[in-house]
Amino acid sequence: MNFVMGLPLSASNKNAIWVIVDRFTKSAHVLPIKDTWGVERPTQLYVKETVRLQGIPLDIVSDSDQRFQALFWQALQKALGTKLNFSSSYHLKQMGKLKE
Repeated sequence: MNFVMGLPLSASNKNAIWVIVDRFTKSAHVLPIKDTWGVERPTQLYVKETVRLQGIPLDIVSDSDQRFQALFWQALQKALGTKLNFSSSYHLKQMGKLKE
């Protein structure tokens, strides 16, 4: 996935393009977006336009900011109704209790 930013406003007030390419099928999704959107709206658009056709990705290759990627994965899991439960084995509070 990659973004083309800084385009003039379209009739639907979009000024960027989100390009998503499926490496297996070599198909491309070109999605108009607005550069001021947070992570929620692109995630909803991704599920609506890409996941319904290609399925859930196993990995994403992107030169986008790591924070965006992390937020995107979290928002994607939320949009899919998946609950993420993280292991608590490495929490500092619990590590301190183990040493006592």
